[in-house]
Amino acid sequence: MQVGFIGLGNVGGKLAGSVLRNGIDLTVFDIDAGSMASFVARGAKAARDPADLMRGCDIVITCLPSPAASAAVVEAMLPEIDETKIWLEMSTTDATEIKRLAALVAERGGVAVECPVSGGCHRADTANISIFAGCDRATFERVLPLLTTLGRRVLHTGELGTASVLKVMTNYLATANLLTCCEALVTMKAAGMDMNTAYEAMKISSGTSFVHETESQIILNGSRDISFTMDLVKKDVGLFQSLAEQAGVPLEISPLLLSIFEDGIARYGDRELSPNIIRRLEDATGLRISAPGFPAEMVDDEPEEPGYEVIPTGLSKPLLAT
Repeated sequence: MQVGFIGLGNVGGKLAGSVLRNGIDLTVFDIDAGSMASFVARGAKAARDPADLMRGCDIVITCLPSPAASAAVVEAMLPEIDETKIWLEMSTTDATEIKRLAALVAERGGVAVECPVSGGCHRADTANISIFAGCDRATFERVLPLLTTLGRRVLHTGELGTASVLKVMTNYLATANLLTCCEALVTMKAAGMDMNTAYEAMKISSGTSFVHETESQIILNGSRDISFTMDLVKKDVGLFQSLAEQAGVPLEISPLLLSIFEDGIARYGDRELSPNIIRRLEDATGLRISAPGFPAEMVDDEPEEPGYEVIPTGLSKPLLAT
């Protein structure tokens, strides 16, 4: 099996590394020549462009920063797609767009699978990240061996489009968690609490969360580097807001999250690191939220283990299984 990977950024580069680390033949393409050169030095092949990559591969994975970028790459690959090809979309996009692109792939005889990831760059680096997969059951079973190489927990979410919807939901929840952690940390500092103690109190309590146990550490270190930027938060929460509006759900918190990040972008720039949204409160209070002993970046300390399919609670067999 020849696997191609397009998009060697913060998440994609780590996912592609898992493919290479597990001895799978890998061909890569990225607009950043340096990223490609790094993979070639480790044993991957380099493609000239997306069409060249699709021509030489059985499965092509894309992990790109925006729906527009994914669309441009898929349209470039289309002439090389036939019934032997599978396209795996690991970007965060919207269900309507993935369905549109999948239809173009299907017209050429190929198969599309949406499989966005969740769990942070540090878990992508060790293949311990979670993967949502949207496609028919037969296709899911074809790609499951590769997905369990890329991630630890693989959830078949249903037909094409369902994984994108669920991924947008999880990013919305993570954003809400980030903002409440920021407010909690600044308030504790203003109230005179020791910040190391405040972190531990949050961690061992009912108020803890995955975001607190990762992003709060990066905030307190001062690096604020979680490899995710404010423009991406705005994109993802905006996609969630659009879902709610289409379904007629009158959300109250989601519009507020959007307005907070729009203000953060106006103040600090769209490529500012997302945890630096706390700067709005630091600027307003004159406080600096930091503490000794926290890491500058997250490193996954879980051992890499074989991935497996997750069966949803309450179901006796996989979704859409015959």
